[in-house]
Amino acid sequence: MTPRSNGMWVVVLSFLVAYLLAIVPFPEWAMHYRPQWVMLVLIYWIMALPYRIGIGSAWMAGIFTDILEGSMLGIHALTFAVLAYITLSVHQRLRLFSSLQQSGIVLALVGLVMTGTYWIKVMTAQTAPGGMLFLLGALSSAFVWPWLFMFLRQLRRGFDIR
Repeated sequence: MTPRSNGMWVVVLSFLVAYLLAIVPFPEWAMHYRPQWVMLVLIYWIMALPYRIGIGSAWMAGIFTDILEGSMLGIHALTFAVLAYITLSVHQRLRLFSSLQQSGIVLALVGLVMTGTYWIKVMTAQTAPGGMLFLLGALSSAFVWPWLFMFLRQLRRGFDIR
């Protein structure tokens, strides 16, 4: 019997790719359409490995996002922790939904997190109040979710990550 690796390197690598996709330059007119890659990867891994990826992992992912974006330390950490808590509380039901239903839930979760982040940035004067265009990222994230879910599931099954 050969020992099975724990596969955490695959999880870390998927987060690194998500961070790289999060900083890919977009034209100014398309910045609001950028999918929230880190949140999507976080939601997937919380659903797939709820006993290994949780609120602490979400907090660390949020701190790294704060550092990457140059925002006030803790904004994304707080909202990602809330995202992790909500996802952990519904992950068993979420697994049973179809990909279209999951996309709707992802739209709501990512929209909630983006709204919370936006409100905190407005209250701390990091950004000026504006329209609701920032929520287009939640819409594009919901559109991307089925393909990302299938890709990460194949990756998890291929490396036998449990």
